Amino acid sequence: MAESDATLTPPETGDDAARIAVLLPLGLDIAYDYLVPAGECAPEGAFVRVPLGSREVTGVVWRTVEDDDDASLARDRLKHISAVLPVPALPESMRKLVDWVAEYTLAKRGAVLRMVMSVPAALEPAKMRLAYLADENLPKRLTPARKRVLDLLADNLPRGAMDLAREAGVSAGVVRELAKNGALRQVSLPAWQAPERPDWRLPRATLSTDQRTTADSLVARIRETRFSVTLLDGVTGSGKTEVYFEAVAAALEAERQVLVMLPEISLSTQWLERFRARFGTTPAVWHSELGQRERRETWRAVSTGDVRVVVGARSALWLPLAELGLIVVDEEHDNAFKQEDGVIYHARDMAVIRARLAAFPLVLSSATPSLETLGNVRSGRYQILNLPDRHGGAQLPHIETVDMRTAPPPRGAWISPPLREAIAESFAAGQQAVLFLNRRGYAPLTLCRVCGHRLECPNCSAWLVAHRFSDTLNCHHCGYRRRPPEACPECETEGRMAACGPGVERVAEEAAALFPEIRSEIITSDTIGGPGEAAEFISRIEKREIDLLIGTQIIAKGHHFPLLTLVGVIDADLGLAGGDLRAAERTYQLLHQVAGRAGRARHPGRVLLQTYMPEHPVMAALATGGRAAFLAREAEAREQHGQPPAGRLAAIILSGRNEASVAATARTLARIARGDLPTDGGIEILGPAPAAMALLRGRYRYRLLIKCARAVLPQPWLRRWLATLDVPSRVTLRVDVDPYSFL
Repeated sequence: MAESDATLTPPETGDDAARIAVLLPLGLDIAYDYLVPAGECAPEGAFVRVPLGSREVTGVVWRTVEDDDDASLARDRLKHISAVLPVPALPESMRKLVDWVAEYTLAKRGAVLRMVMSVPAALEPAKMRLAYLADENLPKRLTPARKRVLDLLADNLPRGAMDLAREAGVSAGVVRELAKNGALRQVSLPAWQAPERPDWRLPRATLSTDQRTTADSLVARIRETRFSVTLLDGVTGSGKTEVYFEAVAAALEAERQVLVMLPEISLSTQWLERFRARFGTTPAVWHSELGQRERRETWRAVSTGDVRVVVGARSALWLPLAELGLIVVDEEHDNAFKQEDGVIYHARDMAVIRARLAAFPLVLSSATPSLETLGNVRSGRYQILNLPDRHGGAQLPHIETVDMRTAPPPRGAWISPPLREAIAESFAAGQQAVLFLNRRGYAPLTLCRVCGHRLECPNCSAWLVAHRFSDTLNCHHCGYRRRPPEACPECETEGRMAACGPGVERVAEEAAALFPEIRSEIITSDTIGGPGEAAEFISRIEKREIDLLIGTQIIAKGHHFPLLTLVGVIDADLGLAGGDLRAAERTYQLLHQVAGRAGRARHPGRVLLQTYMPEHPVMAALATGGRAAFLAREAEAREQHGQPPAGRLAAIILSGRNEASVAATARTLARIARGDLPTDGGIEILGPAPAAMALLRGRYRYRLLIKCARAVLPQPWLRRWLATLDVPSRVTLRVDVDPYSFL
């Protein structure tokens, strides 16, 4: 439909004008009624432009309305829609997903819809470009150059002028003259060409017997064309990706679209290469680093079905894939799938809901599944397939702990003698190594050696992190940055500010002093700016241009380097501090994943964990391979305390510029909540208390925690309670159902 066709004539407001409810991508929970002129069509799911006050906005037809459904607004008071936009309608399953997510997370429906309509420009008519086809009017003089152009167009495929000139090896003037003389006719084509479709018929990789059996099971689920959730639980290096590629191929064979969600799309280079090797082309990619043009055209191509496979971060969940037949959530345990801003949701869990609403299979893949997912397996809601061995005969790395109490590094150093020796052995064998520390920068704390003053962020409850390479002190929460002071701001003593503790830059400095001949590189979110830089970095590792990687958790995710045989963890205890109920589980997952980078090919791998608590259950489980026992113990502890997945939590976060106002509001809300608890019990109010990160981006924060049994849904009570509250305008209230962060 052309743009002019989409604009409607203002209708009469008679009985023959259809009445529809339109949901707008605003912070609203209700759909507004509008009229559609007689003879025009605005079906459910259509994108429409409607007047709202003095402006026009774009929304989605949510449902048709009968006059007796809502008599609160008479027909003669309704406005008419302005246009129906020339894009495919939003599928019914997506509209149901918006409603479901809003209901579950207590978000406004319009705010959820805004995530679906994240690229407004994609709703406008597609830009067109001129192209040429051969006409019947042959030129009077057929020069060799002209003949090459006409011969090229004999396949009846239109081409742009520059493409024609380049492919035929002629100047652009030759093409223009042929068009002027009537030998070529102009046609209009979309400015953006649809990507090549993946070919599921191409030969698959050689699979082991276990892989083949597992892949066949997944393919059978695809062919059943009904909702199911399958956990693909395989050790690092077991070839889980190649296995679920077979499910992708089965979905493509059935002419269905596929969505693959990765936690770190900017580091997907090796994954994309494997996809191209299997399917002959790369899929569409969706992440925050895309330019506006790429986002616009990808969104449109997804909605029209021209794109068959999308790989993306959590925001890809909201793409309008009308023919979706499979979702794969890779590294399903990863915290990056939890959205903490705006609408707060967990993309893995909402992917399950999307699959259920549209009745198709979903695959969760991980070497370290979350307790929530394993709990669903035990209850029978999810199925499980196991890959217990590494592919191609590779062995799992040998993991050992280094007790820092008995084998400490020299004063002022961070690499213990056993780890130094292991690194030297690795380099002597011509192999690569990783030093892992989940802490960016040079040092996490800078203090005055005279008075003890510590440099803090003025906007957050956080120490400023020293970055030696940029010579700055940074806050990793709000982005505040300053130069290191010459004198202490408190006692004004000069030259006595000292960096305390290690970050990856400090470890890199120490490694360079110990091994001056080796080539090392730091990899963190500070040094990898996007997919292009990640691809270049990975290429250098594969070409043996880097011997030692020093990095944060970014190196734990999915990389395969055949000559990387040693992983040294500088501070294995780092994630165990604080009051996070998932601290042990997360630490185990992270260390297991980073350990899995070692020994993935023919060379055996070795992992050294530097720890002051070698007897801790996490360290013991990693060193002995006792995953099952560790997870069982962790699940039992959660059950005893009624914590997820055995129980449910919802957090109420209050924030504002005035601490006293936020604290008073929090106390008032807690008092009201306790006076309005259900009479049958089942819901407990904890707090209020200052958040662990009590000051964040200049706003003071208090938290209440709603706790209830697994069988109790807190949303109905929360919704009723929140509807009665009168929160001051200077205080912001946010609800986090199923919180993952307790900062």
